[in-house]
Amino acid sequence: MITAALTDEELERYARHIVLPEIGGAGQQRLKRARVLVIGAGGLGAPVLEYLAAAGIGTLGIVDDDIVSLSNLQRQVIHATGDVGMAKTDSARAAIIRINPNVVVEEHNFRLTVDNAPTLIARYHIVVDGSDNFETRYAVADACAAEGRPLVHAAVGRFDGSVTVLKPFETGPDGTLNPSYRDLFPEAPPPGLVPSCAVAGIVGALTGVIGTLQAMEAIKLITGIGEPLVGRLLLYDALAARFDTIRYKRTNR
Repeated sequence: MITAALTDEELERYARHIVLPEIGGAGQQRLKRARVLVIGAGGLGAPVLEYLAAAGIGTLGIVDDDIVSLSNLQRQVIHATGDVGMAKTDSARAAIIRINPNVVVEEHNFRLTVDNAPTLIARYHIVVDGSDNFETRYAVADACAAEGRPLVHAAVGRFDGSVTVLKPFETGPDGTLNPSYRDLFPEAPPPGLVPSCAVAGIVGALTGVIGTLQAMEAIKLITGIGEPLVGRLLLYDALAARFDTIRYKRTNR
């Protein structure tokens, strides 16, 4: 079990957090106690894992059943050329330890499904979803809702991305339940309608922008600062260099 007390080395490592009144020593201790599960060690998961490790998250769980390929390296910056052929969980773990040896890394080298998601998600405080398919997204979102775990969700296209925070098990300021992932996407689009990045392409830096925003939302949730993107979908258009926000609500379902 991780002790919340900060060592002298940690006080120096996280000094720029600790001098922030909004975070301080107490907030850094909350980060150290936190258990965060990251779904996918790919384009989105790479910056999420790197920044959460650097921030001092005590335990990072990584779910991925893939191996590192050369075509991943254009955007999945947690992996290096020498990691090609290695399991992504192993490669990501090695990178995390290089960034911050204080972080405990838990590898889950399998594909998340509706059957195994609830048990795994129940072991963590917060989930960050960097998956690239609707089947996994629904499985993650439904399990997080059932287990009462906040979910930081994101998706990317060729030159655009979106981020939101889901807490459908809590009520908002107006007393109504917060919206769920199925309020955003009641059902998955028909197969083939949304092409994969292997088919459509994607700018590597885009995943860095969106993944870093996910890491920021996770840090806010853990430390209790700011206003998380609950009921708000943040949209990023890379070509226009523009951010927009749309609000969405719970349906009658």
